[in-house]
Amino acid sequence: MKNILEWLESSTTNNPNKTVYSNINYGLTFSEVSNIAKSLGSGIIAMNLPAGPIAVIMDKEPKMIASYLGVAYSGRIYAPVDVTLPIKRLEAILGNLEPVAVVTSETLTEKVSDILNQVGKSEVKLLTVDELEKSPVQQDRLDAVRNEMTELDPLYIIYTSGSSGVPKGVIASHRNVMCYIRSYVKVMGITADDILGNQSPLDYIAAIRDIYIPLLTGASSFLTPKEYFMQPGKLFGAMNDAGVTSIGWTSSSMTLLQTLHAFKNDSVPNIKKVCFSGSVMTKPVLKYWMDNMPGALFVNQYGPTEATASCTYYVVDDHTFDYDSVPIGKAYDDYKIYLITDDGKAAADGELGEICVTGPTLALGYYGNLEKTNQDFVQNPINNKYRELIYKTGDIGKLLPDGNLEFHGRKDRQIKHMGHRIELDEIEAAVSTVEHVGENVAFYDANNEVLVLYYVGEATVKDISIALRKTLPGFMIPRKMFAVDALPKLPNSKIDLKELERMYRNEK
Repeated sequence: MKNILEWLESSTTNNPNKTVYSNINYGLTFSEVSNIAKSLGSGIIAMNLPAGPIAVIMDKEPKMIASYLGVAYSGRIYAPVDVTLPIKRLEAILGNLEPVAVVTSETLTEKVSDILNQVGKSEVKLLTVDELEKSPVQQDRLDAVRNEMTELDPLYIIYTSGSSGVPKGVIASHRNVMCYIRSYVKVMGITADDILGNQSPLDYIAAIRDIYIPLLTGASSFLTPKEYFMQPGKLFGAMNDAGVTSIGWTSSSMTLLQTLHAFKNDSVPNIKKVCFSGSVMTKPVLKYWMDNMPGALFVNQYGPTEATASCTYYVVDDHTFDYDSVPIGKAYDDYKIYLITDDGKAAADGELGEICVTGPTLALGYYGNLEKTNQDFVQNPINNKYRELIYKTGDIGKLLPDGNLEFHGRKDRQIKHMGHRIELDEIEAAVSTVEHVGENVAFYDANNEVLVLYYVGEATVKDISIALRKTLPGFMIPRKMFAVDALPKLPNSKIDLKELERMYRNEK
């Protein structure tokens, strides 16, 4: 099969009346998703729009996924955009994207229209799913578009943070997504009997698992409400009612639930497959989940958006807690991982190097930004025999004696303080071992030469200082520490460092 639409059609033929996507309000069967997508695709084709991508701005619901597939049927690239983003960020995203149309829901029409006016895009055609799904299916035109498609055609543009503050639109092809999904399904053992418990927003890279795994396997996805993650009883109750058997969540969401003592009064007995990714999983949090879910498969997954969600995996076993940190494992099938030193050479065993990835899931680059694409997607410096593009992740890793990779933080998370080179991730890892401390983040106030720590938990600053003196040299112990109820998060559930720095400036 050469594109994801063939997956949809195959699963629709095999399971026409099975619910594939649902939330707490409604569900859609494979047949309903297929019909909506084909109607949307036919309606978009009939408009003869100029060339260009189509933004999808909707609330998290099953019809949002059907809209993605509808755009794909039209032969266009879909670009999911979070309607709750600050207007300046929406302006940056839509300015880069230059969409030829925006698909939204009837309930969001007024809000999205207002957004387009505010960002100077009032001329962009605004379409609603409610109207588009009334379009008659024009199978001949859908077939004509399909005949021109290849597996290398772009499928989506997903925006991720840029170091300059300008979002980057990562373009992925049908092949990128299909290769990753096949690898994930193989490792996790997903079958048609599974029900996936979605956590991520549908504009975030991790959500592609919950979107596309059902199309390949005939499984189903339950879209959990974001607000339920602050109410463990409601969250677990909803997942139990939905029959969720497998979750692929960010480590930060699992850390949050541990902080909230999620398993104190509730359990999720049906969930037997757990994947975590997105940020470092600490051993205390992992142990908490494993203690409360005995017998479940736990897998750590690592990778950037530019590698179509992930490129390595590590199956947790009895030896996991013998490591200094939870390994990020080995490359998925068809992937290659290189550790490259600052001087462009292959890192020796046990030597730190930048994690670089290549393979069939390597993204097509950044939309409308060839300069940045050429900076990050480069010729493999240790291969001078033929063309081999790699993506430089900016992450540091080390190969362990057993062949597993160990994550050592970001290149840009290394600072110099009091004459010492310090990895901020090492400080955070040490803080994570302190009793009654949950999520934490360290950063450096370079102007005042002060290490700063924000943390969630019941431990006092004195408790942390005493504990850190046993594990870290004095120059690595943060001089300023602040306890907070929760760390600020970006829409993708990662910690918002810029907001933390703003909070710190206000503290001063």
